[in-house]
Amino acid sequence: MTKAAFFTLLAMLFASASAAQESGRSGIAFVQAPEMSSGVCTGKDAQSAFACAKQQCIDGGGTDEDCVEMAYCFPALYSVQVSILHTEGIHWQEFFCGWDSKEAALDAAKVACDTEKRPFIADCSAAAIYDEEGNMKDLINQ
Repeated sequence: MTKAAFFTLLAMLFASASAAQESGRSGIAFVQAPEMSSGVCTGKDAQSAFACAKQQCIDGGGTDEDCVEMAYCFPALYSVQVSILHTEGIHWQEFFCGWDSKEAALDAAKVACDTEKRPFIADCSAAAIYDEEGNMKDLINQ
């Protein structure tokens, strides 16, 4: 790729992100305190979405120090929360966001749960899916 093509592509990416923000779209942020709590919020920018998600994490029992920013996507589109159990017993959540469809987000969860690529996984599943507005659908307790 030439320098001119690279900078043209870069300008197009910034223009599309700016247009998405101006259209009122939101981003989505995921915060987690492993083994304790988590938070998920949408917002007009990363800072406000992460602040909201961190407060949810703290309100759910996590500490300020333990509630860590995990992922942010703009625009939010579809996101999936994957629950993972390690063979040694610890468990955590992974978040994959910015997918064009619910099906694509669920496919990302399948890749994350591939025990051939990640042999340390004892159990793994898509736990929740989020739409662009941050509405969650619980996939475990349906």
